[in-house]
Amino acid sequence: MKFIKTPVKGMCDMLPSDMRLREKVFSMIKDSYSKYGFMQIETPAMEHIENLSSKQGGDNEKLIFKVLKRGQSLTSALEKGAYDDIADNGLRYDLTVPLARYYANNADKLPSPFKALQIGSVWREDNPQKGRFRQFTQCDIDVLGDESNLAEIELVAATANMLIKIFKGFEVSGLTVHINDRRILRAICLMAGFGEDDIANVLVSLDKFDKIGFDGVRSELIANGYGEECVDKYLGVFKNADGADCMAFCENIPEEYLNGKVRESVNDIILSASAMVDGNVNIVFDPTLVRGMGYYTGTIFEISIDGYNFSIAGGGRYDEMIGKFSGNSVPACGFSIGFERIITILKDMMGEGMKIDSNSLAILVHKNVSTKQKVALFARAKTLREEGKTVSVFPMKKNMNAQFKKLEEEGYAEFEKVYPEENN
Repeated sequence: MKFIKTPVKGMCDMLPSDMRLREKVFSMIKDSYSKYGFMQIETPAMEHIENLSSKQGGDNEKLIFKVLKRGQSLTSALEKGAYDDIADNGLRYDLTVPLARYYANNADKLPSPFKALQIGSVWREDNPQKGRFRQFTQCDIDVLGDESNLAEIELVAATANMLIKIFKGFEVSGLTVHINDRRILRAICLMAGFGEDDIANVLVSLDKFDKIGFDGVRSELIANGYGEECVDKYLGVFKNADGADCMAFCENIPEEYLNGKVRESVNDIILSASAMVDGNVNIVFDPTLVRGMGYYTGTIFEISIDGYNFSIAGGGRYDEMIGKFSGNSVPACGFSIGFERIITILKDMMGEGMKIDSNSLAILVHKNVSTKQKVALFARAKTLREEGKTVSVFPMKKNMNAQFKKLEEEGYAEFEKVYPEENN
């Protein structure tokens, strides 16, 4: 059988320059979030198929990499023709469902509220493209056990400030945090005349607003069988809403559809978080923001970067998920950072991966150097490393010009050549 040297489609090999950049960003993320009290945890890459298929993950549930049963369990399922029952596990498609299981299993060992930080690989059987992979890294922060909007305020401020820190020094003019609430979206649907069972489908169409505009949304809703009067009344709520604050936008939604505390909470989040973030961050109310995951129950948010037509972070409140694992209601709110998109943007701006530390020395050693010389140079290298310098020892190649060039490309700033001493 012939070996294949390229990685599986949608998965990537990471070069040293890639890993240096990734580790640098990892470090900045961990350092930034730790200052807000978030604690790092880890969950397994593989989850029970029942958890992954619990109708909590939206379209991601169609993209699960399923893991077949093993041994007699698989044989029995195949003999029975139970082809829908041949997988018992799957690779996680996000970090939120595993977190819900984790918290339900470990709540008695954790503080309340619990502020969690997760960084890890996830897998989706998706269509690969630039910035979109089948295996990729996610970074999530979540606040569990806090029903107040203090959770949203901290999540928004911590994430926005962390992203500003990552992009500092690059040509990024600013970030925009878009905030909405699923309860507002539900209220508008009901007020327009849609039924409770229609809301999910209506929001699927509205979620495409930034791509197809109001005319496209209207056409799609009518094509899906909804009456023109109902559709026009619904979309009319959003017309001329650009730039409106939450209080003004919601003032004509009757209390029977929307509790006034919802709009007050969203307004409170925007004002409070704005007081905590860098001046290059703009926090706005966005009434057309939907977020596609089925588990959101309240506030939702996304972050976009000026000059790019996609979000680099998103999240919201999902107060009902953990209770499905534990049987007890647990308020929860989280933010997921598009780590791979951030890396893609940074590499576009840098034009390459990250070089090694500029405080670095490459020592090139001739093949005939004596043991005595090697002992001396390694002792010196040890001392320099203890002083904080990066020191690498390499065998000297015949074509030293090419060797120097390659090392310079890696980022080495200083070079030494060691030849055999006479009379050794």
